[in-house]
Amino acid sequence: MTSLTPQQSAALIETAHALADAAGPKILRHFRRSGLSADDKSAAGAGFDPVTEADRASERAMRAVLAERRPEDAILGEEFGQQIGDSGLTWILDPIDGTRAFLAGAPTWGVLIAVADAAGPVLGVIDQPYTQERFVGGLGQALWTGPHGGGPLRVRQTTHLDEAILFSTFPEVGTPAEGAAFQRVAQEARLVRYGMDCYAYALLAAGQIDLVIEAGLHVYDIAAPLAVIEAAGGIVTNWQGGPAHQGGQVIAAATPDLHARALERLQAPLS
Repeated sequence: MTSLTPQQSAALIETAHALADAAGPKILRHFRRSGLSADDKSAAGAGFDPVTEADRASERAMRAVLAERRPEDAILGEEFGQQIGDSGLTWILDPIDGTRAFLAGAPTWGVLIAVADAAGPVLGVIDQPYTQERFVGGLGQALWTGPHGGGPLRVRQTTHLDEAILFSTFPEVGTPAEGAAFQRVAQEARLVRYGMDCYAYALLAAGQIDLVIEAGLHVYDIAAPLAVIEAAGGIVTNWQGGPAHQGGQVIAAATPDLHARALERLQAPLS
């Protein structure tokens, strides 16, 4: 991990808040408004992968803040790709995680902002401008703010699957084999819910749920949630128990015991 002074850490945290503050208004001028259209980024026959002007405006606003405040840092954004830097730090931006929910008017989308060094994310922000909730983790931060409360982020202490609330975005959870592995966990969980996008990770960090399991993620989908959940005391790995910050198959759990039990089910051979 890059060694940062308290002043450097404070500057990164301040910049992350500035990015979220810049993105929110650009997005909200489009949310639940008539006439919102979307382009499809997917390859032919690969399903619907939407992008809207709100996605692009959000990322442009964040990149403008970084150009002013942090021109030496690299940037990796979902919509406008990679910009090289020379500081050893990279800002990883998902301007709207959950564009499908955004198009449907559901407030489960969010702005994802992370700062990473060569080892992975050191700071993450999950921001929901419509509900005015912000979840921040890393560099000594583990807190959430909102119009109806706020305070420290702290995961629950659930250790058994039959006590766990499990979330995933898509019921299919990736390929048929990945979906079958997910179902081995889901069959033992107390409650399973779908379609929450990045908000599921925020709820895990806030102590409301216990597990999130997904597949097919990109770097910008998981970098910020990973930092937030780890700061709240949770654990995030891939399905083999290794680092998850490059995306792919991801399991986020409230406790090591729950993580181990879920991981065992994911890795079990098909009967």
